[in-house]
Amino acid sequence: MSRNNSGRLISAVVCFLGALTACRAAGPAGRTVDVGGHRLYCELHGRGTPAVVIDVGAGESFKDWEAVVAALSPETAVVVYDRAGYGRSQAGPLPRDAKAEAADLEALLRKAEIPGPYVLVGHSLGGLNVQRFAHDFPADVAGLVLLDPPPRGWFAGEAFPGLKRMFREAAEDLAAQAEAAKKSSDGDERMMASYLEAVASEHAAMFGTTASQVREAAAFGDLPLIVVAAGRPNPAFGEEAGAFQAYWIEENRALSRLSRKGEFILAENSGHRLHRDAPDTVLRAIRKLAGR
Repeated sequence: MSRNNSGRLISAVVCFLGALTACRAAGPAGRTVDVGGHRLYCELHGRGTPAVVIDVGAGESFKDWEAVVAALSPETAVVVYDRAGYGRSQAGPLPRDAKAEAADLEALLRKAEIPGPYVLVGHSLGGLNVQRFAHDFPADVAGLVLLDPPPRGWFAGEAFPGLKRMFREAAEDLAAQAEAAKKSSDGDERMMASYLEAVASEHAAMFGTTASQVREAAAFGDLPLIVVAAGRPNPAFGEEAGAFQAYWIEENRALSRLSRKGEFILAENSGHRLHRDAPDTVLRAIRKLAGR
């Protein structure tokens, strides 16, 4: 990825943060919970078991999931939350890798007294976090829905080194913006610092500690698992977009085979944000594992 493309990505993240900051008012179901040194914000919608727990992609907000939450909450409990450094949650210790974020989520659910086992829904980076959660806390997981999670093999250095450099450059740019935000005289910019730092750490960890931590979740036994892959290439990946998407799809197909109860679904007409482009497919997958 060129520095110009990386800059556009960072600008989009900052614009997103501005929108997120504008909607910080807690909803009627919202609360903050001490998970051990920092507090995380969560919302519980609906009632029933198993609770569906949603972990979003890097830099994103659960506010984008309102339609999915609204559809599921009349049927069962749905939990959404801000990871450390996001939204109304406090910053947590670095690095923000999959093991740390899985531990945060387990503490949040336990201390909020939301009973398991849970159907964990992870989109993109969130799909890596919930894979690690299932490895570390298997008794707490009733099923996994993984929505276009990044390819494990790519993290291991199998292919597309240029795209790996793109993500590393993005992480470096985010980290630099976080440092600048900390020193800014503008109060709104200083508020962005912990968010930018968290997202930078998540990006950097994907090719470091997160990569090894997710590979340790080598198999899921009989755990019900549905992996949904997007069919449309991401134009941000440039000339390699088509080939990378084909590779990503096959990696997701292989991931579904790590459970004896695994299922793979290809949402052919969807881009990476499956919850926006293919909400009916996402809802069917969640409902299947939640027994609805």
